[in-house]
Amino acid sequence: MERDLGTFERMLGDSADLVRLVRSPVFSAEEQLAALDALLAKAGISGLAANFVKLAARNRRLFALPDMIRAFRALLAEKRGEATAEVVSAVALSDAHVAALKDALAASTGKTVNISARVDPALIGGLVVKVGSRMIDTSLRTKLNSLKFAMKEVG
Repeated sequence: MERDLGTFERMLGDSADLVRLVRSPVFSAEEQLAALDALLAKAGISGLAANFVKLAARNRRLFALPDMIRAFRALLAEKRGEATAEVVSAVALSDAHVAALKDALAASTGKTVNISARVDPALIGGLVVKVGSRMIDTSLRTKLNSLKFAMKEVG
């Protein structure tokens, strides 16, 4: 089921037309169901995952499907003792840096940590790491903004 829902989620990310079908109230439940039935069969998604997507279509809840998939993944990760860390860096992280970060976060959280990395050159340097509700911001941009704010208070 997890793999099939991941496949469907990737399909949503790759197709603006599919997103339109899922989000638009213009299409009837029957039209959405017929289109999804064909797409799911073509993608090889069947069983429980296909039934889940079709149920959401029948109940006019397709717009909430991405959030439902994320919630399912979060519950599954919690059950497995895993956590996902969202990491933003100024430059792409090397494999060695990702491994070191995983080890440090695993030691800190006591869970197996998966890294979801993205690059934001506006950070200038450093990292912003978010695990659950905790956020660690060591970016140069934040430090410079803090210094700028402190200088304004003095002057």
